[in-house]
Amino acid sequence: MVQLYNLHPFGSQRVVPCKQEPAHFCCGQDVLFVASTAASCRVEVFAVREQGRCEALGSFATMGPVLRMAHSSAGDYLVTIEEKSKATFLRAYMNWRCMSAGSSRVCVRMVGHKMEESYCETLKEQMSVVEMPLSDPPLCISCCPVNGDLLVGCKNKLVIFCLKYRVINQNLTVLDFERTLILHIDNLIPAEVAFCARHIAITTELDVLILKLELVQQSADRTEQCTQGVSAPENAVDGGSPSTHPLQLELDEFIICQKPVELLGEESKLCEIPVTLESTELPTEDTKQFQVQYLLFRHFAPDQSPFGFCEETKLHSVQLLPVYQTACEETENKRKLLSLFCFFSLPHVGYLYSIGKLVELISTYQYSEKSEQAVLTPQFLHVITSQNLQCFTVRCSAAAARSEDPYIDTTVKACPPVTLDVCTLRMQLFIGPRAICHFKNHIILLTKADTEDITERRKPTRRMLSRKADSIKSRTNSESEPGWNLYIINTVSTIQLYKEMVDYSRTYENVKTESCIHLLSEAHLLVRAAIMDPYFLKSDEKEDLLRAFRESCAFLGDCYSRFDTKDYHLALPYYRMSGLSMAEVLKRLVSEGDEIQTYERGFIFYLTHSLNEDSNEELSKESGNKVLQIFYLTDPVQLPHILCSPSMRNVCPLTAVNYLQKVEKMMPSVVLTLTKAFLALKMGDLTMYEHEMDSYKETTLACGFIGQPRLLQQRKEGIVMPTEFAVHLKEMQPGLLVAATVALYENSKIELEEADTFFKMLCNSNENTVPQLLVDFWEALLVVSSQEEILQELLLRVTSQYVWRISRKQLPETKPLKTTEDLMNSCSHFGLIVPWVTSIMSVGCSSDKDYHEDISRLQSLLCSQSINIASALPILEPLTEADKVGLTIHVLCNTRLGKYEEAIDQLLRRCPDAAVLYAQHELKGDNQALWWNKLLPELCKRTRLTGNDCPVLISSLK
Repeated sequence: MVQLYNLHPFGSQRVVPCKQEPAHFCCGQDVLFVASTAASCRVEVFAVREQGRCEALGSFATMGPVLRMAHSSAGDYLVTIEEKSKATFLRAYMNWRCMSAGSSRVCVRMVGHKMEESYCETLKEQMSVVEMPLSDPPLCISCCPVNGDLLVGCKNKLVIFCLKYRVINQNLTVLDFERTLILHIDNLIPAEVAFCARHIAITTELDVLILKLELVQQSADRTEQCTQGVSAPENAVDGGSPSTHPLQLELDEFIICQKPVELLGEESKLCEIPVTLESTELPTEDTKQFQVQYLLFRHFAPDQSPFGFCEETKLHSVQLLPVYQTACEETENKRKLLSLFCFFSLPHVGYLYSIGKLVELISTYQYSEKSEQAVLTPQFLHVITSQNLQCFTVRCSAAAARSEDPYIDTTVKACPPVTLDVCTLRMQLFIGPRAICHFKNHIILLTKADTEDITERRKPTRRMLSRKADSIKSRTNSESEPGWNLYIINTVSTIQLYKEMVDYSRTYENVKTESCIHLLSEAHLLVRAAIMDPYFLKSDEKEDLLRAFRESCAFLGDCYSRFDTKDYHLALPYYRMSGLSMAEVLKRLVSEGDEIQTYERGFIFYLTHSLNEDSNEELSKESGNKVLQIFYLTDPVQLPHILCSPSMRNVCPLTAVNYLQKVEKMMPSVVLTLTKAFLALKMGDLTMYEHEMDSYKETTLACGFIGQPRLLQQRKEGIVMPTEFAVHLKEMQPGLLVAATVALYENSKIELEEADTFFKMLCNSNENTVPQLLVDFWEALLVVSSQEEILQELLLRVTSQYVWRISRKQLPETKPLKTTEDLMNSCSHFGLIVPWVTSIMSVGCSSDKDYHEDISRLQSLLCSQSINIASALPILEPLTEADKVGLTIHVLCNTRLGKYEEAIDQLLRRCPDAAVLYAQHELKGDNQALWWNKLLPELCKRTRLTGNDCPVLISSLK
């Protein structure tokens, strides 16, 4: 893998026209704040235009020299740590945009001060400075990019100020802060902090600790509680002196050992750094209670190498980088946070962690020389050393893509892995880089060309305050020295750099396969990161980026298709994401007239999967024949399956048969024989068709369709369509067609509803008509199916169809494949018809003679114990007791439901001569009492009423 791609991510550079030497600077939404060195105590503000052009907006005075500064996009305020008279102050500058150079009015107020409406009206036209007093000197600050809250690091504690929007009236909303939470952390002096979405990253000289504030669900009566401890400091003893504290002794011992430690997730609690929460906001019904979750702890050992002093091993540049959901709204309160990343660095190595659901190290960055500062963006890591501005690739977009879609690594979608090797895109020479920051597509770089006293610079400074004093002294002494510059370096557009990466990758195509794939993967991630940007929807490059994304997918598809790599299967998802058709992919990869061309696994994998899908794309005759040749050379066993693809409809049948005959000599199979028969039908060669179909028994042929269901049915736009083969079988071998469909269903190759559609389309039936072939399928399925739920569904379906035909006196359009006797002999769900039913049906001549099959099937179903009678009753309603069929059905239903008395009444009323026969068959066991309690009294009663006019009753009574 190539470690350094000498690409050109840096475009034009412009000098920021500062009047004084910058001490600190930071970026806003579209502005640059530059705090000068100690002499002037001012902050200059510059608007940043296209291509990095700077336009001075003005300046405003500070209380004293600025030691730290940060801007919050939420709330658009600037917060500073300033020094005056050897004391430090925390100040926030609001409404700074309305200031004019040198003459702006300034309102200074305390945080949380209750503002009168008359007082606030003046705030519209002037800058407001909010003083935030602290009990301990502020050391470092960070603004949350999501909601604008402020985190302040002090010795042994962190203080959180929530940004508040105080509505004064309809026309005026004033920004303010409320100190809401203090995190007490024993024995910790933060050097830097980072704050984002309730995640906190803290670094000291050699330690990193990442915490998350989790909301606690609790009742209102607990809101009085203002302090909360966490599990880690259980051993902490309040009031104990540090010298006798057992935890401190262990830590001291640990530091002496100089062993580096990394604790991730739940294990990070073992770091034994106690954190106690103190809530400082006024308790209300909406008061939020938090608890601390430990995410990461890492301790580094001082550098013992001969090239540097151990004091130089200090952490710097801690950052929390949020990545939002792809193409989400630009409005900040509508952004959905997708992933969060944390970066921190040692002088010679940087670390990038993902701290979402899983805390893990994503990348490690080795620098060519000692780093001064680093800044992380969603697309790059920019690092300054004593002589260089270096640009490294990052893996944030790869990790975020998987957070957004856990199923991204499938046959449909893909993304380069998070573990992709890090590479350097550029090492740009600069003289004396000192500080760097970044916003949008600009890098702001401070350089100083003078030769600084190396001894003074490397002087051991263990204590934070002394280090700060040294830095202030250094700035003061160097004010008169020339040679500094503040640059705005315009990074090139994503599209421009993407095109350069693609062009550069071609130099590795035939030399270093992995390097080519690596660089194209970098280009893909570059574009993917740009698409994830919240401002993407309103970007001028939106269409170009989407086009580049598809193009990068196509290039990666080409690589995995052409090269022999272990990840060859990725050709399929990348080609799918590219939007290329199969014909377009073939055109890219298959050389015209090259008969000796070889094809790699990735290409065959792509073709196999694409052809085995139900696609609407149809290849031309020439392309189809070329595909046949490719598979004959690389994977001949797939030929029968490939030929059944809807995409191969236009292939020459004769050419296909010739290929199959060659394959058959090597590896004959039922599927291959059926495919040849299918092609014979296409050619109209019935002799060949019959020869092939006679090669195997019908049962073997039916099972053969399981190997390739598309011989019978193909999907078009999600709908199952019958093939020419199925149409022919319907006419010539309907039994084989039904048996094959049953085999497909039993092997989960077709759903029940799909089979319904298939047979209805095959028989040209409308949606509400059930063809006999479908009923044959249901009856055949009853023989083999064992799932109770499916059985009941099938029983109700066939019952409904029998009733419909009987009630409408409708004959089936084709002869049923099985008689009632066949079904009773082969299927337990069709029972023997009881004698009293036969007796009723034999009385007199019947007009239902033509529908005898449907009637006997229905009676046979009801004579078995399989069907759920309660569910079938609504279906049976069309059959009334007025005729013999309806009478038998209703009596059978009452009998199955245990309503014997009602059944006897029905028989005595409609067919008394069958009553005794019914009783002999049905009234057994516990029901025998009905002979004497029901049947005998009823016969006597009815005989008395009718006299001798009813010989049937008399004979029954005798």
